Amino acid sequence: MTEQLTKYAVIDLEATNAGSDARIIQIGIVIVENKKIIDRFQTDINPHSKLSEHIKSLTGITDQQLASAPEFSQVASQIFELIKDCVFVAHNVKFDANLLAEALFFEGFELLTPRMDTVELAQVFFPNLEKYNLGHLAKNMDLHLAHAHTAIDDALATAKLFIKIQKKIESLPRETLEMMAVFADNLIFESGQLITQALSKAKSYDKRHYDLVEGILFPKKQRTKKAKKLSQDFSINTAILGLEDRPLQNDFAALIEEGLTYSEPSFIQAQAGIGKSYGYLLPLLAKTQEQQVLVSVPTKILQDQMTAKELAAIETVFQIDCHSLKGPANYIKLDLFHKSLQQVEDNRLVNRYKLQLLVWLLETRTGDLDEIKQKQRYAAFFDTIQHDGDLNQGSPFYDYDYWRYSYERAKRAKVLLTNHAYFLHRIEDDKAFARNKILVFDEAQRLLLQLDQLSRKQIDLQQLLQDLTRALESPQSLLEKRLLESLIFELNDMATTSLKKRSYEASNPKASQKLSDIVKELDTNRFSALHAIFKYPDTDYWISSETKDEKRVISLNASTQRFINFQHLLPEIHKSFFISATLAISQRVNLAYLLGFDNYHFAKIDHLKSKHQKIMIDQEMPVISEVNEEDYCRALAKRIYALNHEKLPILVLFNSRSHLFLVSDILEEWNLAHLAQEKNGTAYNIKKRFDRGEQSILLGMGAFWEGVDFVQADRMIEVITKLPFDNPQDFYVKKMSAYLLAKQRNPFKDYFLPMTILKLKQAIGRTMRREEQKSLILLLDKRLITKSYGPEVLANLGEEFLISCETFENCLLESRQFLL
Repeated sequence: MTEQLTKYAVIDLEATNAGSDARIIQIGIVIVENKKIIDRFQTDINPHSKLSEHIKSLTGITDQQLASAPEFSQVASQIFELIKDCVFVAHNVKFDANLLAEALFFEGFELLTPRMDTVELAQVFFPNLEKYNLGHLAKNMDLHLAHAHTAIDDALATAKLFIKIQKKIESLPRETLEMMAVFADNLIFESGQLITQALSKAKSYDKRHYDLVEGILFPKKQRTKKAKKLSQDFSINTAILGLEDRPLQNDFAALIEEGLTYSEPSFIQAQAGIGKSYGYLLPLLAKTQEQQVLVSVPTKILQDQMTAKELAAIETVFQIDCHSLKGPANYIKLDLFHKSLQQVEDNRLVNRYKLQLLVWLLETRTGDLDEIKQKQRYAAFFDTIQHDGDLNQGSPFYDYDYWRYSYERAKRAKVLLTNHAYFLHRIEDDKAFARNKILVFDEAQRLLLQLDQLSRKQIDLQQLLQDLTRALESPQSLLEKRLLESLIFELNDMATTSLKKRSYEASNPKASQKLSDIVKELDTNRFSALHAIFKYPDTDYWISSETKDEKRVISLNASTQRFINFQHLLPEIHKSFFISATLAISQRVNLAYLLGFDNYHFAKIDHLKSKHQKIMIDQEMPVISEVNEEDYCRALAKRIYALNHEKLPILVLFNSRSHLFLVSDILEEWNLAHLAQEKNGTAYNIKKRFDRGEQSILLGMGAFWEGVDFVQADRMIEVITKLPFDNPQDFYVKKMSAYLLAKQRNPFKDYFLPMTILKLKQAIGRTMRREEQKSLILLLDKRLITKSYGPEVLANLGEEFLISCETFENCLLESRQFLL
């Protein structure tokens, strides 16, 4: 086929269902030639059967509408003549092509045209998108899809998408297309023909814009623009950025400026939702010249969110060099990817990812694999090409290595953004990373958990035992042989005992000491991973089991019983800020104390009572300890189902993964569409889908309690299923309890209860990020009105929020009035 002779029939069908017995009820056909729409055809089809309510709702088609439509046999000849000399193109071509070919066959027409799929083509040639359904593509690529699930409108949108794909392919340099041609046959049906067709006309790459290394093209590095000076007036800088004036944000910015006058660390307490990110970034950029501003946030999700929003705006408007730094495993290692290109895999989807990555490498400036949103299903392939932090200077990709570039750029950027986990692991071995910089720790209370994680080590026990067994086959000495035999026995015994009990409690001190004594006798270089696990004295060891990529992984874990003193970790710095909604955890415990600081400056912004958020406590919701798990989760699901009738976005927060999954299963039984974390994607992905309105219910945990903002909806319902108390069996909880008891503090009253209140406030703050937003918080835990600690929690929450305790029916009635 040549381009001049090729016509494409872009087709969309609406059908009675998606099964094997589906019947066509509507056809839309758009003919494309030379990247132009030259003809179109549409018709309803009478299926001589009633439509389901779902199909009526989805398509807007009615039984009355179809009653007067032609039968398929009356239009079959016209359709066949229109498309018989065309390539069949559709969004999910397998369904449309098979259904239409079968219908034509029964009328005596054999459809043998080539087929191309715009879903897969869009995935390859527009690799950064999060979703590839037609609605999402239409919104992101300006395809003007006015009436989704109407055949002609869907066909027109798909035709416009197909033309954009054609133009994108034809714009690619010959060198990239040559490498892609090796894998083109792995695209579904004849979709890969577009690559070979484009290759025949392709031009070589433009050396002004790209560099060619080992057959792979990379965009040339951008030159750093000269930074603009910020005004010394915070309000002027926010106006330049187009931000609304926020009095509390102005007060917070003033405290940051004041903090620069003190040499000791500044701990600043400010409630969620006042715009703290701009509140500290703009004053620090305006008032400091030489020092790098290093910002650490609690999660990678928040890091990506801040990179895409605040840092992008500052970089665009003020041309200030801002950089987000992650660990090496987040970046592609080009040597490994190049090696993967040397063979065509048996798995066609892995080969499709190689095509996608070749296009992505023409566009990415970061090499951050998180930019590829559709990789969950084949995460194992991405594990094989992720960076390990090692780079041979003799590598042809040395000058183009993204981890190296990120590492070097981090040194010169004016604003460097990272996350708590990366920061702590980095400064443990590299003090220069933070030396003489201005440090800002956002959501600083999360440092405590990350410090505990820093003290923990984990190793795959099955792999460790395999390595030890291999070492036993050729021991260096008789002593080493005996040590390895003892170690293998002890580890197997610990694993067997733990897994039989299904208990992940720490092993007894004698067993731990025995393991530690054996490892100390082994060669440090040969058994470095083991020595890392048994590095610290006073360490707890335990076995854990989890499922990863459908495989059971058994791990050996270690955690020191001592707290790491954060102040002692830090090198000499220029200035540090610790920002949190609650720093004064209780009268006897504060964050500065727990982090090891004796001298510090403390400031806070008084909380204002929100008129736009209301907490309602459901006094009828059963407590988990009083019913079985099934009944408890059904009670949760029943309330979510009822709330859905309010036609508002609903965020549901869980503490338990098992409860989240069980509630999700029940909602699926009841045909209530929703998004469930881990079940329907990562926290980042389902958050984006929820914001776009793909579904109105999101079930989340973990990161959704703090650090993830919901800005889009003007009105929203947030359901908190249970008070967020820490698990008393958690090793961190046990460690903190022991630490506080040793300091003559009451762990529950002085720390764990105040931290629970903090988590509640942070969760509530997720849905109040703009002045005009309103949100109702439904708290489904009546322990607040039955337990002795309830009055303290209610009094604390009452300082900031309206609170009411009602039956669930009254909660619904009041929510309607409040959210008007």
